[in-house]
Amino acid sequence: MEQEVIIRRLSEVPIFKELSAEELDPIVKIAQTRFYKHKMYVFMQEDPLDRVFFIHSGKVKIYKSDQMGKEQIISVIEPGEMFPHAGFFRKGKFPAYAEVLEDAHLIVIPIDRFEKILISYPELCIKLFKVLGEKIVDLQGRLEAQVLHNTYEQIILLLIRLCKSNGEKVGGLYKLTTQFTNRELANMIGTSRESVSRTITQVKKKQLVSLDDNGFYLINREALKQELFY
Repeated sequence: MEQEVIIRRLSEVPIFKELSAEELDPIVKIAQTRFYKHKMYVFMQEDPLDRVFFIHSGKVKIYKSDQMGKEQIISVIEPGEMFPHAGFFRKGKFPAYAEVLEDAHLIVIPIDRFEKILISYPELCIKLFKVLGEKIVDLQGRLEAQVLHNTYEQIILLLIRLCKSNGEKVGGLYKLTTQFTNRELANMIGTSRESVSRTITQVKKKQLVSLDDNGFYLINREALKQELFY
């Protein structure tokens, strides 16, 4: 029964979607499903890096913590995504914490065995490299935001980025599918909660951002982009 569940869940993960049953079989043989409840940790920062995870359902927060306990949120990842991205073709430790935000079903694959499959299936390897390439571009964008933009602009860029990573199109707007507090938004870019609060108040007054009845952000992404040119 578990094998059938793994096949169904793996076939819904973007990089595996186009694989035939024969191509999927060696991955199914080394995969396991795990259920994690809200607030559980999938792994801790500095744990041995030996597994890669694919989200079938639920959400997982990836964050770093310094010696003083200050948290920096790297991302909130949703169904269909994999993590960590730094795990392939290298040895080491998990670079961050992975905390479950919503009850999650995850597919767990040992990295060393998965790497051998990747070498045997060039098309799968190319798909993975595309995913990793997108992450590199995203990281470059975050670095440029910190170097080239002031705090107000960095918060605007963060909201625009979240439309893509944690949003869905609703009419002409983007609805964020995760409820972020001002503290969490601040922790994503290393600024203060007060700075985020001021910026959110400003863009709300300009009717670029609002909240729906359930407290989820509604964002006019295209209009928000224009804020960067003024």
